[in-house]
Amino acid sequence: MASQDHVQQTRRAISSRPQFSANRTSVKGPTCAKFRSRAARDLACILDLDSSVVSWACSSTPLVTEQGEHLPDFRMQDADEVWWLLDAPDRKLPSSPEILSDAAVAQDHRYRLVGGPEIYDGFRLRNAKDLLRYAGHSVSLGDRVRLLSALDDHGSLSFADCLRAFRETQPVAALASMILQGFVEVELDEGLIGPETMVRRIRA
Repeated sequence: MASQDHVQQTRRAISSRPQFSANRTSVKGPTCAKFRSRAARDLACILDLDSSVVSWACSSTPLVTEQGEHLPDFRMQDADEVWWLLDAPDRKLPSSPEILSDAAVAQDHRYRLVGGPEIYDGFRLRNAKDLLRYAGHSVSLGDRVRLLSALDDHGSLSFADCLRAFRETQPVAALASMILQGFVEVELDEGLIGPETMVRRIRA
């Protein structure tokens, strides 16, 4: 009976926790997402720009341990078709990560508590937020072909030089959209994206 009471308390705590909405279009997640905390929302930005991530969702599989149920912040699939249950670094866990990992394995998932430095060290989060402002922006076929052809000819071009290839679409929005769609890539960790940031084509 005590165990059932603990489970009910956990469910009530989950349903009443504060939520933060994402007022933007996601690349790999749901159209409208609600996050447990700002740290979880920041982690979603990192997941959207991670080339090894295929998709993510806020709803996840509850993990059941002797301490009760735990609902991770995210359910994520990676490029190797492995399903992960992830928690943002501000999460207070009812059990140790090792116990939650064992519970995840029992459900054919893997579990990980993402470390704060993975989100907040360096420039990746700031660059991700800048790019995600343009998620869902469409790029004309002509502009896309012109940029990819230019990159084929030169190997790589600066962000400023790439903008000259766009004639039918707003240049910054178009280039950001092509980065988010996986046509081209830029270095996200070394500094803030600027005119000198190098752009390279991604080949399948």
